[in-house]
Amino acid sequence: MSAINFVIIGYGGMGSYHAHTIMPADKEKINLIGVYDVLAERRQAAKEKGLIAYESFEAVLADDKVEAILIATPNDSHKALAIQALQAGKQVVCEKPVAMNTAELDDILAVAKETGNTFMVHQNRRWDPDFLIVRDLYKNKQIGDIFQLESRVQGANGIPGDWRHLPEHGGGMLLDWGVHLLDQLLWLVDSPIKHVSVDFSYVLGDQVDDGFMSFITFENGVKALVEVGTSNYTTLPRWYIKGFEGTARIDNWALDGEMIRATNDENAVAPKPIQAGVGLTKTMAPPSEEATEKIAFPEAKAEYPSFYSNVYQVIRENAEPIVKNSEVRQVLALIDQMFELAK
Repeated sequence: MSAINFVIIGYGGMGSYHAHTIMPADKEKINLIGVYDVLAERRQAAKEKGLIAYESFEAVLADDKVEAILIATPNDSHKALAIQALQAGKQVVCEKPVAMNTAELDDILAVAKETGNTFMVHQNRRWDPDFLIVRDLYKNKQIGDIFQLESRVQGANGIPGDWRHLPEHGGGMLLDWGVHLLDQLLWLVDSPIKHVSVDFSYVLGDQVDDGFMSFITFENGVKALVEVGTSNYTTLPRWYIKGFEGTARIDNWALDGEMIRATNDENAVAPKPIQAGVGLTKTMAPPSEEATEKIAFPEAKAEYPSFYSNVYQVIRENAEPIVKNSEVRQVLALIDQMFELAK
């Protein structure tokens, strides 16, 4: 079957990343023919790359060669663009967060159902190698059943860009990075949420949050700490995972870290007290060499196809999407709940 003719709406940082990094990886299935951006200089940049530079969004929708669009514009514009494209008979892929709230998403999904056209959300962090390792640990229990997770991203550069500083455009770190970490978490832990708390940071003086810390408890007993920070000059590990038989620490996207597992050796020597500051402790003393072993991380490999391969399968072969709209809605509902809790 033929490749899907795509046009990108919004040729900024994320749109150009799709154009020149993600889509070319599946070039047999995805054929990028052009872009539309409100800025003339970006349209000119697209022309220089050999792409059609449409002069308006309406021109994109009127072109019968265009089968699908990717929406990579500020968050507050997603709903209107998606609905207009779906009603024009186009298949739609949208960047995340998909909408400003669940009510907006429900409006989009209603039109997708009415028209019968595909609507998918690019939750790309399901393919991150660090997440794939954690997913494998959770499923295959190399350190036993996992009962606590800490998931963090931290930096010291403040809120990026321009519109991300503004609430009317859907700015702030919960919508910018929280949507990734929460999607990973809810896809990983297949259990209803029992309790949520959240604390937002506004230390940089913006109207939107420059970070947050959330504690989430699931009905199956798993507890999670999710944290995003933009004023952290030293950083904590990307993941800290506690299982009943061991602990894993993934420091960064380079996959530095370690995983230690209990040997359950009956002949292991009991820990001896150590000097701790001005006192002694046996509780916090390191275990003996016989009591633990260092093991390697599992291979960071997805058992599912790439995002755009899946887009092709959904549109051409009526396959199941890896990122289901019901899952996207669950994440957005949690974000809505966190904003309400903050009030």
